[in-house]
Amino acid sequence: MVEQLETVEITTGELPVASVIWLHGLGADGHDFEPIVQELSLPVAARFIFPHAPVRAVTINLGARMRAWYDILSLERTDLEDEAGIYASAAAVDALIDAEVERGIPTDRVVIAGFSQGGAIALHVALRHPSRLAGVMALSAYLPLPTTLSVEKSPANASIPLLMAHGVHDPVIPEALGLSSRDCLQQLGYEVEWYSYPMDHSVCPQEIVDINRWLNGIFADW
Repeated sequence: MVEQLETVEITTGELPVASVIWLHGLGADGHDFEPIVQELSLPVAARFIFPHAPVRAVTINLGARMRAWYDILSLERTDLEDEAGIYASAAAVDALIDAEVERGIPTDRVVIAGFSQGGAIALHVALRHPSRLAGVMALSAYLPLPTTLSVEKSPANASIPLLMAHGVHDPVIPEALGLSSRDCLQQLGYEVEWYSYPMDHSVCPQEIVDINRWLNGIFADW
């Protein structure tokens, strides 16, 4: 059974014609990126959906329970990943996409975005989704389960607009991991728009400017 995620929603105008599903990072919640909406200037009315991840035990945090899209077993061993947790959260995000379709927003007007662990799930979902999506944005994140993507990737999203951004001084998810994920995606044929910033595991003002420009480029002709 697919878990139904609780969400925070912000609509930038009446009768939205686009949706942005934005996933928070480990230990945060759906309110984390609420303030960013007022810093964006979009050409169309959009619905921003900020889901709360389930609460679960996180191994690297000594089993402490917190909101997490999946368990993190190790930061050094990229081959030790919570595959079941990743696929379960992906299914829950797919359900949010389906809900937007039911509300009148076609999949090709849905952007999937995320920060850190949320960005990892955003990549996992968008690149495998069977229907064309509007774009995917992964901030301070990495590509999870890279070895399965080559066989699971969706032809519908082979040319999806893909933005990745990372802090040069990130101590949580090193920029090197983000760069290796970018390189892996490029090797699989994806065009990745990449930005680095002189920051740690966070979001900076210039990044918000670049996010706004990227979203405007997607929504420009609608």
